[in-house]
Amino acid sequence: MNTTENSKQKPVNVVAFAFLLTAFLTGIASSFQMPTLSLFLAQEIQVSPFMVGMFYTSNAVLGIVLSQILAKYSDNQDDRRKIIIFCSLLAIGGCITFAYNRNYYVLMFFATFLLSLGSSANPQAFALAREYADYTKREAIMFTTIMRTQISLAWIVGPPLSFSIALGWGFEYMYMVAASAFLLCAIIAKALLPYVPRKAVVPLTKPDEVAGLPAKNKKQSDKQSIRLLFITCFLMWSCNGMYLISMPLHVINELHLSERLAGILMGTAAGLEIPVMLIAGYLTKYLTKKSLILTALFMGLFFYIGMLFAEQTWQLVALQAFNAIFIGIIATLGMVYFQDLMPGKMGSATTLFSNAAKSSWIVAGPFVGIIAQIWNYSSVFYISIVLVAVSLFSMSKVKSV
Repeated sequence: MNTTENSKQKPVNVVAFAFLLTAFLTGIASSFQMPTLSLFLAQEIQVSPFMVGMFYTSNAVLGIVLSQILAKYSDNQDDRRKIIIFCSLLAIGGCITFAYNRNYYVLMFFATFLLSLGSSANPQAFALAREYADYTKREAIMFTTIMRTQISLAWIVGPPLSFSIALGWGFEYMYMVAASAFLLCAIIAKALLPYVPRKAVVPLTKPDEVAGLPAKNKKQSDKQSIRLLFITCFLMWSCNGMYLISMPLHVINELHLSERLAGILMGTAAGLEIPVMLIAGYLTKYLTKKSLILTALFMGLFFYIGMLFAEQTWQLVALQAFNAIFIGIIATLGMVYFQDLMPGKMGSATTLFSNAAKSSWIVAGPFVGIIAQIWNYSSVFYISIVLVAVSLFSMSKVKSV
C-alpha cells in the first residue's frame, strides 16, 4: 500500500487533531523562548541592553535567510512532513544548547542557527495545512484560523509557565520543556500528519485568473501588493517585537510591579486573541480581509498610546484587549492574505509571512537596546505609534483579495 493510500485512510478527525496539536506544540516552544529571552540574557549572561538588542538582530537575520531558503526548497519537495521532522530535530539541539551553555557568542551563532531552522516547523505545518485544505476541498480560512488559535492557546499557558519555571527552577528546566515540545512535534508529524502529493495540490485561485486585467498586469499588481503587505506585517511585528522585549523590563524595573505580571499580560492577550481570531475568520464571509486588517491596525494604535500612560496593573491588563485585536486579526488573516496572493507556493507564502515577523527583530532588537540605554523602556512605545501609523498607510495600498 503506497503512502498516498495510507494518508487517505487516516480519519479526518485524527488529521485535524494532528494539525491542531502541532500548532499548539510549536506555539508552546515559542512562548517559552521569546518572552523570557531578554531576561535570560540580562540575568544569566549578564550583558548590556545593547548586547540584548544585538542578539535579537543576529537571530532575526539568520532566521530570515535560512527559513526562506528552506521554504523555497520545501515547495519543490513531494513530502512536506519530512521538512517538519527535520526542523523539529534541529530545534531540539538549539534548546539543549540554550539550557546548558552560557557563552554569549556560542548562543548567538550556533544555538540560534539551530533554532532559526527549527522554527520553520511552524510555517511548514501551516503550509501543509493549507495544501491539505485545498486538496480535500475544505474551507481554508477557518481551518487556518482554528490552527492559529492553538498558538494563542499556547501563549496563554506558555509565558506564565515559562516565567514560573525559569524564576523558580532555572532556565535549564525551561528550555528542556521547550525541547520536549519539539520532540512531540516530530513524532506527530511522522505518525499522524497526512501526506499531500504536491502534484495533486491545485490552487483554488489560479495565478493568471484576471478580473478585468491582463495576466501580466495582474502579476505586477500582485507583486506590488505582496511587497506592501510584507511592509505592513513587518512594521506591525516590529512593534510587537519591541513590546515583547521591553515590556518585562519596563514592568519590573520602571513600574516596579511583580516579575510574574509580564507573563500574565502575555497570557491575557493570547487568551483574548482566540475569540478575536474566530470572529475575524467568520467575518471574512461579510467583510474583506483588508478592512479587517485595517481595523486591527487602528486597535494597535490605541494600544501603544495607552501603554504610554498605563502605570497600574489593572490598566495594563485592560489594554490587552486592544493588543489582542491587533495581533489576533493580523496573525491569522495576514498569513491567509499572503497565501491568496501566492497560489501554488504555500511554503514560500507562509514563510514570507513568518519572515515578516523574524525580520522585524532586526529593527526591534537594536531600537529597544539603544532607546533603553539612552532613555528608558517606556520610550519604545513612541516609536511603536509611528510605525503603526506608517503600516496603516502601506496597508491602504494593498489590493483587496
